[in-house]
Amino acid sequence: MDKIKLAVTTVLSVLMGWLGILAIPVFLLVGCNLVDYATGMMAAKYRTEIISSYKGMRGIIKKVCMWLLILVGTMMDILLRFAAENLGLGVQLPFLVSTVVAVWLIVNEVISILENILDIGVELPPFLLPFVKNFKKQVEEKSEVKEVQNDKTN
Repeated sequence: MDKIKLAVTTVLSVLMGWLGILAIPVFLLVGCNLVDYATGMMAAKYRTEIISSYKGMRGIIKKVCMWLLILVGTMMDILLRFAAENLGLGVQLPFLVSTVVAVWLIVNEVISILENILDIGVELPPFLLPFVKNFKKQVEEKSEVKEVQNDKTN
């Protein structure tokens, strides 16, 4: 038993050290992915859906793609850090893009979990789903990047 505890502690420590500031959002996302998948499977029998291995595999692929989105955000963060260093800006950029991506994905997963729970027939506190949806809107608004217009006329 002590060897198992040591192995789990070692793996988690290595992951947290490697992920740094992203550790908490990534662990939360994985937890939300698991809960969403489980509640989705439970809610399926209360919907008109039929559970199939195709739908199950599609759901797993969607969850893996969420992790890949965080990886893309991390690549953007590394690129921004590289550019800032080489331009001599002296700005320390943490994992900004990847953290916002992770938070947005977590909020989406929480919304999905709550909707699954509603479909199962559990009553939610009336403020919870609107609160989470408002939080998602705030994340989107705060991280909005205006599209650059190219005003060249030919």
